[in-house]
Amino acid sequence: MSVTTAAGAAIKAATVLLGVGIGKITIIPVLIAALAYFNYDLMDPENHPHVTKELRKEYDFIVIGGGSAGSVLVNRLTENPEWNVLLLEAGGHETEITDVPILSLYLHKSKVDWKYRTQPQNSACQAMIDHRCCWTRGKVLGGSSVLNTMLYIRGNRRDFDQWESFGNPGWGYEDVLPYFKKSMDQRNPYLARNTRYHSTGGYLTVQDSPYVTPLGVAFLQSAEEMGYDILDVNGEQQTGFAFFQYTMRRGARCSTAKAFVRPIQLRKNFHLSLWSHVTRVLIDPKSRRAYGVEFIRDGRKEIVFAKKEVILSAGAINSPQLLMLSGVGPRVHLEQLGIPVIQDSPGVGQNLQDHIAVGGLVFPIDYEISIVMNRMVNINSALRYAITEDGPLTSSIGLEAVGFISTKYANQTDDWPDIEFMLTSSGTNSDGGSHIKNAHGLTDEFYNEVFGKINNHDVFGVFPMILRPKSRGYIKLKSKNPLDYPLLYHNYLTHPEDVAVLREGVKAAIAFSETSSMKRFGSRFHNKPLPNCKHIPLYTDVYWNCVVRQYTMTIYHMCATAKMGPFGDPMAVVDSELKVYGIENLRVIDASIMPTITSGNINAPVIMVAEKGADMVKARWMWTSRFKRDNVTAAAS
Repeated sequence: MSVTTAAGAAIKAATVLLGVGIGKITIIPVLIAALAYFNYDLMDPENHPHVTKELRKEYDFIVIGGGSAGSVLVNRLTENPEWNVLLLEAGGHETEITDVPILSLYLHKSKVDWKYRTQPQNSACQAMIDHRCCWTRGKVLGGSSVLNTMLYIRGNRRDFDQWESFGNPGWGYEDVLPYFKKSMDQRNPYLARNTRYHSTGGYLTVQDSPYVTPLGVAFLQSAEEMGYDILDVNGEQQTGFAFFQYTMRRGARCSTAKAFVRPIQLRKNFHLSLWSHVTRVLIDPKSRRAYGVEFIRDGRKEIVFAKKEVILSAGAINSPQLLMLSGVGPRVHLEQLGIPVIQDSPGVGQNLQDHIAVGGLVFPIDYEISIVMNRMVNINSALRYAITEDGPLTSSIGLEAVGFISTKYANQTDDWPDIEFMLTSSGTNSDGGSHIKNAHGLTDEFYNEVFGKINNHDVFGVFPMILRPKSRGYIKLKSKNPLDYPLLYHNYLTHPEDVAVLREGVKAAIAFSETSSMKRFGSRFHNKPLPNCKHIPLYTDVYWNCVVRQYTMTIYHMCATAKMGPFGDPMAVVDSELKVYGIENLRVIDASIMPTITSGNINAPVIMVAEKGADMVKARWMWTSRFKRDNVTAAAS
């Protein structure tokens, strides 16, 4: 097939796969990505998992949600050939486009995204349309691991020790570390040698980026100038800087679907149903036992039954939503909507936590070395990508290095930093205002005033992200119609200390840009006053307090909406074995169960939760099977 013919087919395919229009600005990255992957099977022989057309009436386990947690669960549970497992996923397959790292933001608001938006609130996201934050969530096999920036960060050991101190035995750092390692196939040979913290041979490929700009090295040199160590942030110490590591394989995204589901597609005890929108868990109101699932597939309502357990792995939005639709949640709220209450569980949908950063901190430079989309993404980079599996297309939208620092609000002598720097060789302006602006939901007025004059200019970015926010949001049902999106209240920056920590993070980001390592590129702060803050004296604490409420950038780490806690905690939804209080044979295993958010990007911790949760499920039912066999043997003798 000629390049011209392939290009034409690629454009058509890209339009269909992404579910977005192809305009003059967007055509280049979409075309190149599709072209690079045109002969996909030669580059990646793993085929999409087979979808089961005729489902059984009953399964041992039904897993709801094929995201980062659900993909791990079905892999581990089907290791027992005596158990049959059904995975229900509301979305479809990944596409060749989703595999291309640099295109992650182009997937936002596409057909693989739930396209959630929060309710209007004035505490944050003031630069966004209607003051509503865009919450991208993966509606696809692999979930948000298909849309994220692939960053592999475990969090701080104290996060997990704190979980245990809340009354959750078995969740301390030394307990969970083996589960992080169980999944991992560490491709950096220097890190792989450190078997205390890393391992090889797991399903999930973790590696360094194949492509680094000159800014990447400068970021680490700048950190050293400021007195920070260069280290393994997933190892003994977290405070310091490092190159990011990614869930990437052969230059392409390694989603949890690719890592955990594709390898088991030939297991006869595994069934997969895509485009299956679960509407509720079936719970017997008298026995309070979960016994099946109701879902919509091909426009028809279907029911399947579970002999052993129903496991909710639908994520921090959909899992609490399904609990409430099924009669498990705050009594007053459910009664208001006419949903029969089976279990009054006031914590369902509460305790919502997320990581937010201050967006728009960009620093123009004098050299053409950064990620500018209309320059970096072209036919040459596409051919390089197809042949060598490296080059600009393997860049995770310019994310290159990470730093963990402590502001004056953290204990400086303790290795528990409160700010994460995400250091990028790109910025909000790097695609000329085409997709980044839309993905973040910025108004045209805000973008044009702040970034219009530096469209497609070479910049680097520093995004200070608060690691342990004290603000708490919540989720409510809009109605008892399962197809209605829930109401999402972020409550960002409603706790004053969150504002203060982010303000100090901004100051540290600007200081970072002033180091000689960055100044040699001509670094200067793009100090355009923000529209809603012009009336305040520049660079005062009051000014920065205003700034952090404008371009409030979610890092898409929603969690903790069905938290794990001891029986005496009235807001706990699940126990330390992730079993839902008051309901038999129902568990939640995903980001919802986190009591508090971890200090870093959460995809790796969610995979860990699923690995540990799978072992808990196995332990319960394998023990039950042995107990029954022993009783039968004893009776026979």
